[in-house]
Amino acid sequence: MSLAVVKPESKSTSPKKQPLPGRDYPWYSPRLWHGMTLSPWLKLAVENRFRFHPARAFMGLIVTNFAIGNSALTYLQRTMYGRAIRKTEIKDPPVFILGHWRSGTTYLHELLANDERFATPTSYQCFQPHHMLLTEWMMTHLFWWLMPSKRPQDNVKLGWNTPQEDEFALCAMGLPTPYRRMAFPNNGPVDLEYLNMRGLSDQELNAWKEGLSWFVKLITYHTGRRVLLKSPPHTGRLGVLAEMFPGAKFLHLTRDPYSLFPSTMKLWRALHFAQGFQMSEGNDLEEYVFTCLERMYEGYRDQRPDVSDDDIVDLKYEDLIADPVGELQRAYESLNLDGFDVVEPQLAAYAQASRSYQTNRYQIEEELREEIARRWRFYFNDYGYEI
Repeated sequence: MSLAVVKPESKSTSPKKQPLPGRDYPWYSPRLWHGMTLSPWLKLAVENRFRFHPARAFMGLIVTNFAIGNSALTYLQRTMYGRAIRKTEIKDPPVFILGHWRSGTTYLHELLANDERFATPTSYQCFQPHHMLLTEWMMTHLFWWLMPSKRPQDNVKLGWNTPQEDEFALCAMGLPTPYRRMAFPNNGPVDLEYLNMRGLSDQELNAWKEGLSWFVKLITYHTGRRVLLKSPPHTGRLGVLAEMFPGAKFLHLTRDPYSLFPSTMKLWRALHFAQGFQMSEGNDLEEYVFTCLERMYEGYRDQRPDVSDDDIVDLKYEDLIADPVGELQRAYESLNLDGFDVVEPQLAAYAQASRSYQTNRYQIEEELREEIARRWRFYFNDYGYEI
């Protein structure tokens, strides 16, 4: 794969000054909003006053038609399986992968998915949680060609059956999540309180918990295995998750902030273009990236003392890339996860196959480097990165 280098062009990393990632994402490919039922979809559109870009209005009509169909299929799945899902017992608490966007959580997720004792929600299951039990086999076999071969933000493999973030499922279910910003990126951030779970009413918090619990039970019912989840926003929900699922295990990843910041900028540009109903202006994107990490780690640092050291392990992206098998062995031992010797050959084979993948390298202006050091100094200090 070619090595993409982002060259400094100005003091800002504004998308107007950079090539726009995500441009080659096919118009017919699945969007996050295709999994919504009618009520949350209309709520999202009304909240944003139907401010569709003319070039994206047709996509809005498509999503509306999907929402009508999803509503009917949701009723059918609830009628056929609702009681069984609600009664499903979560015998083995989930394993959560935490860490800011672009910190290597996807790589770790795909590594751990080689352990067949884990049930990892797939792209289809996260995009269509309302009726996956009814439609997954048919849709993934008949419409495999709809899914692009790689993600819009990078060259990571994508497919209906590849591991996916459960945050997408929560969004499709109509739960509050910062990911709703992707639909109308020019209208500003939303649901930032769900990055650290601060300021929520009891009703809001309980509704969010019920939604995530239902999804975990859905995957447990479907697979009968221990659920493995990866979602960067879960980082600031650490204490809430530990309370919801006693005995849950957490793997927390960090990465050099000087790589983290520009890579996250590229991520949001790509997702805004691929998922948005507007053409993103990106005027607030730098501030958004700064703020999200700060909020996320406010929650993480506050809640970390409430979690036993036996239930959480810290990993560095740089160490994981250098020695994935060794770092995972350390993680399994720290978390008292049995059977590493059984899964080690699969992990080693996947790690070897992934060695040819090259991450992007970034050059950023000195003024922006100083701002990263100033705003995220606590992150540098907490995790041993050099300013």
